[in-house]
Amino acid sequence: DPGEMKCNPEEAIRMNIEAPSTLQELAMKSLLRHEALAISVLQKLPKAFFPSLFKEAFKSRHMKILTAMVAEWPFSCLPVGALMQQPDVVILQAVLDGVDMLLKQNVHLRRSKLRVLDLRKVCHVFWDVWPGMECGESSTGILSEEEKENDLPRYDLRQRLKVVTDFFLKVALDKEQAYLLQWAQQQQDAVQLCCPKLIICDAPEHVSLMLLSSFKPHYIEELHLSIHWTPRELNCFAHYFVQMTNLHKLHLARISVHINNATYTFEDKEKHITRFLAQISKLKYLQELIINDSYFSKLNSFSFLRCLKTPLESLSIKLHKFPSSDLKHLSQCQGLFQLKHLNLFSASLFNLCPTALQFLLKSVADTLQTLQISNCSIRDSEHGTLLPALSQCLQLTSVYFYDTAISMSALKDLLQSLANLSKLTEEFYPAPLECYDDRGHVLVNKFENVCLDLLNTIRVNRQPKVMKISTKVCRKCSQSCVFDGKTTLCLCLKQELFKTRN
Repeated sequence: DPGEMKCNPEEAIRMNIEAPSTLQELAMKSLLRHEALAISVLQKLPKAFFPSLFKEAFKSRHMKILTAMVAEWPFSCLPVGALMQQPDVVILQAVLDGVDMLLKQNVHLRRSKLRVLDLRKVCHVFWDVWPGMECGESSTGILSEEEKENDLPRYDLRQRLKVVTDFFLKVALDKEQAYLLQWAQQQQDAVQLCCPKLIICDAPEHVSLMLLSSFKPHYIEELHLSIHWTPRELNCFAHYFVQMTNLHKLHLARISVHINNATYTFEDKEKHITRFLAQISKLKYLQELIINDSYFSKLNSFSFLRCLKTPLESLSIKLHKFPSSDLKHLSQCQGLFQLKHLNLFSASLFNLCPTALQFLLKSVADTLQTLQISNCSIRDSEHGTLLPALSQCLQLTSVYFYDTAISMSALKDLLQSLANLSKLTEEFYPAPLECYDDRGHVLVNKFENVCLDLLNTIRVNRQPKVMKISTKVCRKCSQSCVFDGKTTLCLCLKQELFKTRN
């Protein structure tokens, strides 16, 4: 009777949604249940079957199958790091055991297709596209073949398996890092350990030097430094730094030298820092330089920028105090005259030499796309010298003036100077001083009215795409009041407003 065959509606929906397993999925599950069988048939498996089986073996932690699959991997690249979002020394050991098997089976990799083992913990297109697609060396971000031929020492031109990893060294090695470096030392004749991105943060000298001796400096493309070393330690590092000939991005978060004995004088310390900085000018592929270092404000630090091998594309400088001599150096460096991105953060910036900043903006007017000037105090008597140069930067797409003390009159003049910049897509401005009371508290009604007035000022000439006006960060809730067409208050003011209404 059809009336007796009624089923639960939720169950009926579930049965319609859940598709039956494919033959490949069933075969994969069967192989994972029979480890010995899976390992024995790997050489006969279709190439397109490998990625899916590897991901399942990885997920279910079938270590022996993983090891065997690495040894039989049929593609030129294995981006296993994309699957290793958390440190896992057991998984790493299984993968490297597979490389050991591969090296024993294939002398000098003559019969192996695997050329790159990518351990970087970043998303990789290989696992999302058609499994049969080749994943070549170009996908790893390592240098092109032409650059290798031109720049690599002759002993590095041998065909060796590349193991690619980013490295964040903070104080001491973790278990995964220690295991990888120890393994790489044992396989150094057959494996090339490459580190495109290296971060060293307050690491002891012996650990840092051991790390640098493990990676070939030539392959480092991005370097972040935060160090407090002796002159001798800095000299040892400089030996490796000068070999980083393909460095594209350099971030100096903090560079300082301490003197722990009477051998070195203060002048010696300055000399070692200056010598180290001078090496930056020799980096012929450097595109991005980030300096966030209070030590730079203590000496004449930016003269090295005059000798850059190639023009920079991006420069970011964050100093509490910006010496006027350094600002003049920046305005005279031809290596900065093709900048696309400029970020200056300093409370003393506009109190120094506005004509120097004006000259720098004029020099980059044809190329500058992003300008960020923050944590500055713009005095009405000085900002006028800057605006004519700013109005000539016709390629600007984004401007950021957050955390800047500015009057309503000065801010309106700033908006007028940007009126004809048709390529602007993002604009971020500070709330003018008139939006605060004598104690620095935000006047909500004043803030809303001022923001509407400023928005209308912009709309006279063009329709802004993304425009935000923000107050200073609240000391209590660490949030700002933001206007982007509508007003969003910080958490403290929201609570005050709620109490008032109730």
